[in-house]
Amino acid sequence: MQFVSVRVISDDVARLAGFYEKATGLEARRPAERFAEIPGPSCTLAIGGAETMASLSVGTVIFEFRVEDVDREYDRVRSLAAEIVQEPTTMPWGNRSLLFRDPDGNLINYFSPSAP
Repeated sequence: MQFVSVRVISDDVARLAGFYEKATGLEARRPAERFAEIPGPSCTLAIGGAETMASLSVGTVIFEFRVEDVDREYDRVRSLAAEIVQEPTTMPWGNRSLLFRDPDGNLINYFSPSAP
């Protein structure tokens, strides 16, 4: 497992991505209209549209971990009695994703990219 990004939920992905491009001097990748990511040398800032996660509010932050097999991790996460927010789902940009909460209520995303 590799901690790779923090994702912010926004009601205007283009606006927020543009802001962070200017603030960091890094260029955003936009694999989908409702998703952008700004890769840095040690971690990525991801920005997802509020409509991609209807149950989450704007300003929500998600800790993201890249895993080998989301569906296999789902069985393990359920054994932790964690609150599941989103069962394994293929997102519009192609990642397979599992969203759950830690004991303090923080959101965690385990994901596997659709391509290397």
